[in-house]
Amino acid sequence: MFRLLKLLVLVVVLVAAAGFFLGWWTGRDVLPERGAVATAGRTTAERAKDVGAQIGQKGAEVAKEASEAAKDAFSDGSLTAKIKAKMALDDMVRARDISVSTTDGVVTVSGTVHSKTERERAVQLARETKGVRQVVDKTTLDAAR
Repeated sequence: MFRLLKLLVLVVVLVAAAGFFLGWWTGRDVLPERGAVATAGRTTAERAKDVGAQIGQKGAEVAKEASEAAKDAFSDGSLTAKIKAKMALDDMVRARDISVSTTDGVVTVSGTVHSKTERERAVQLARETKGVRQVVDKTTLDAAR
């Protein structure tokens, strides 16, 4: 969730910077309503087009990276949800006593289990879920049982 927030802040900053440089919030007219746009000095229309194309390309690259980061964040959340749903539907596992968290495809199973069989089943359910790269078992056995 923290990655998604960082991604959102990055996108807002990029949009604000683009808006500033394009004159949206500065109050100056970037494209006059009438007349021709003149260039000054050694800057030519071709140079301006090239720079614009470069900016567009960099923007597309940043958007692609942001999209991939958001996809990873949603992917981890969906893995966690799938595993918790499997545990809730399994008769051998008490899902409310077990926590599941996922980071970059690495699933951490923690909480209290009431038997070795329950521990093994919870870890097995996590391992057999598509998209899981590794399972870390941090469960503790309830000695009272």
